Amino acid sequence: MNRTARNSIMAVLAATLGFGASLAQAQTSSPLDRVYVIDQRGEVAMSGAGLCWRTGFWTPAAAAKDPAGCKCDKDLLPKEVCEPAVIAKAAPAAGPSAKPSADKITVAADALFDFDKATLRPAGKQKLDEVVAKSKQIKLEVIIAVGHTDRFGSDAYNQKLSEKRAAAVKAYLVSKGVEANRVYTEGKGKKNPVTKPDQCPGAKSKKVIECLQPDRRVDIELIGTK
Repeated sequence: MNRTARNSIMAVLAATLGFGASLAQAQTSSPLDRVYVIDQRGEVAMSGAGLCWRTGFWTPAAAAKDPAGCKCDKDLLPKEVCEPAVIAKAAPAAGPSAKPSADKITVAADALFDFDKATLRPAGKQKLDEVVAKSKQIKLEVIIAVGHTDRFGSDAYNQKLSEKRAAAVKAYLVSKGVEANRVYTEGKGKKNPVTKPDQCPGAKSKKVIECLQPDRRVDIELIGTK
């Protein structure tokens, strides 16, 4: 055996003995509750294959208590040890939120519109001023204005007339400072009369028209929180 080969063998033996000595020193210096070999840096000693070196005290139960257990033998330990359930901190219960309250107002029909008209009467504007004042007493969400007509005329004609009446109410409310996007308008035509079927009988006449005045209205509903 030549000198070079002899020197190589001696170097390998020295390295092996040196690692063994270090490993033995690390193992003997490990705390009793550790079941993995700890090197001089305080880290778990690893094999060339990336596996942790175990001590003679290793058992699955002991590994579960070792700080390095999940790092070294996660697949062998109970799931709850390495993946503890995260206990979410309960959010404080929210206080009762204020629910929007509805206040429905039917403005007197005789104060709003004449027969076959969508122009507000002066008395109707005064009534709507009361609506504006009331809207300022709450945190307004929306005002719903639904227009209606009496029974005379076709369905299509009365539908358009009811929509114009609701639009007239909205225009007035907006002119008094109510935000336009807070006012929703709708027309119901002659579908929802206030008068009963037998209340104003007969053909169109001044008397019957006056009798049907309550049907020519706009129902106004304020929705908001106080």
